Amino acid sequence: MIGIVVLGLLMLIIAAWGVLALLYFDHANLPLRNALAIVYAAASLTALVGLVFQRWRRRAVGGFFTLFAVLLICYFSTEPSNNRNWQRDVAVLPYADIEGDQVTLHNIRNFEYRSETEYTPGYYDRTFKLSELDSVDLAAVYWMGPEIAHVFVSFGFADGHHVAVSIEARKEQGEGYSTVQGFFRQYELYYVVADERDVIRLRTNYRHDPPEEVYLFRANSDAESRQRFFLDYLRKINALKDHAEWYNSLTTNCTSNIWLHSQVNPGHLPYSWKILISGHVPEYLYENGRLDTSVPLAELQRRGHVNERAHAADQAQDFSQRIRAN
Repeated sequence: MIGIVVLGLLMLIIAAWGVLALLYFDHANLPLRNALAIVYAAASLTALVGLVFQRWRRRAVGGFFTLFAVLLICYFSTEPSNNRNWQRDVAVLPYADIEGDQVTLHNIRNFEYRSETEYTPGYYDRTFKLSELDSVDLAAVYWMGPEIAHVFVSFGFADGHHVAVSIEARKEQGEGYSTVQGFFRQYELYYVVADERDVIRLRTNYRHDPPEEVYLFRANSDAESRQRFFLDYLRKINALKDHAEWYNSLTTNCTSNIWLHSQVNPGHLPYSWKILISGHVPEYLYENGRLDTSVPLAELQRRGHVNERAHAADQAQDFSQRIRAN
């Protein structure tokens, strides 16, 4: 009896996943998705009822898992694509040319914003020297309390220029973001390579519903670790230009991919629930000595809160220096 109950619970969980997977199945039309989800739910319910009766049990379980196997084959056969009708802010893919110490980044985003949704698209190319990469900053963006944050990194160079890389879901025209949909291959993975006047100023100066609070933290690092980390990002950016990949709310999101990139360096931190619950990432780094521990974390957060300075700097050419003042 215990075994049947456990099997029933497993089948119930699989059935729930299957219904959601069909509701969000690839880019099939909505009526078809709804119909398939209803049929799958009905078949799963029939199998669960059959599990109760010994004479039907074997057929019910066999039929249920056969149907699940067919669903898995169809689900994992869906392929991501770089050729869709993208929203304008994610329409252009960045890429990098790497020649020894010299890196040229193409399509660095730098939009001229009038509001969150009204802007003039703009991109530029810039050449950097790996030997002049002298800082890696972590940006944590909060908009729904202290537990959840969007986290991205910004690479600083000796000439004062910073280039930020924000790992996001690539959305199509008319498509919004949903964490639930992000579990079911609804979005492609996108690396926003941007000027800080774009990716930070958008959040501090133009997003008001809800407002977003941005904090910058300087990571403790040596030159070799910074370069390996940066190059690993560039390899991924180039790979995504050649072959699209799926975004996933759990496994390939803003924080999990930063952690994956960090593994190129010896002594990288192990995975933690504080990476999953992304608002705790700065705390996790602080506890492990990866941030400045000469002051309490609360003081580091106070100093790193850039919203007021970003409002004052606005479109200034030295935006990155002004938001780091004091």
